[in-house]
Amino acid sequence: MEQQRCGWCKGDTLYEAYHDEEWGTPVKDDAILFEFLVLETFQAGLSWITILKKRENFRKALDHFDYKKISVYDEDKIQDLLQDAGIIRNKLKVRATVSNALAFMKVQEEFGSFSNYIWGFVNNTPIKSSYEHHKNAPATTEISDALSKDLKKRGFKFVGSTVVYAFMQAVGMVNDHIVSCFRYDEV
Repeated sequence: MEQQRCGWCKGDTLYEAYHDEEWGTPVKDDAILFEFLVLETFQAGLSWITILKKRENFRKALDHFDYKKISVYDEDKIQDLLQDAGIIRNKLKVRATVSNALAFMKVQEEFGSFSNYIWGFVNNTPIKSSYEHHKNAPATTEISDALSKDLKKRGFKFVGSTVVYAFMQAVGMVNDHIVSCFRYDEV
């Protein structure tokens, strides 16, 4: 008998693997948090499966999401990225990735880690939803609104409340697995 999954991931093995192994699992590691932040900002206006299919290309193009390296990308590197057909070649998002790396490190300096900063918005405990269907889950919440506003104040770009809420779901700050999903009680 097949395990019950959230409906949004069914029918694609890459999507199912992401759902089963990553989505909604609490992440405290700054390197992984930065990777998800980058991927979510590139996802703005696109489907998540598009980003997942390009994830390895992003990893190669962006020095394995090493924010210290990305923070010092020069114009030549930015132009190289804009020519890389393996990633999303949106100049505003590419430039935002560089400025977000700088802002990310400033947050680390202030809070000891980016993890300390973002997890403080949920009192260091994942918010567990209880949705029967994903159509009932919100696109934003008061917490994603507040986090988005604060990130923008700190210089982050492409971090609107919808992007931030998707990030919160991805890194397990919010458990939005539907209650019948096998992952609901695992994360």
